Amino acid sequence: MGDLEIRRATAGDIPAIVALLADDPLGARRESPDDPAPYLTAFERIAADPHQHLVVAVREDRVIGTLQLTVVPGLSRRGATRSIIEAVRIHADERGSGLGSRLIEWAVAESREQGCQLVQLTSDSTRTDAHRFYERLGFTASHVGFKLHL
Repeated sequence: MGDLEIRRATAGDIPAIVALLADDPLGARRESPDDPAPYLTAFERIAADPHQHLVVAVREDRVIGTLQLTVVPGLSRRGATRSIIEAVRIHADERGSGLGSRLIEWAVAESREQGCQLVQLTSDSTRTDAHRFYERLGFTASHVGFKLHL
């Protein structure tokens, strides 16, 4: 992993992030890399919110991974703050290299730094390899998630 840098994403990173999001069977159906406008609008909102941490993993000036960490204060669990890990993606050339573990370790450490008592994430039910990956990192499949598309 030598010269790997994990840093906040910039607007200039958006095309590479969107390419990572689109580079799998699920993302290919829901992302539009040729239309940058909605992604740039979303990035502006993310960048303006101190509870959002959109990061990229970069090696040799090339974005090879990304995730978004959201810090959520709450009342449950005695007023616990939690974090939510979303949109974890690793470039196809880097899968199996340990980069995913490094990104999740960064997110957990940042969650602790932000005072979180719980880190949570969801993973599409079809991503069985991802489920094994998260379990190896200590996450447990403790809840059933629901979504309502608007």
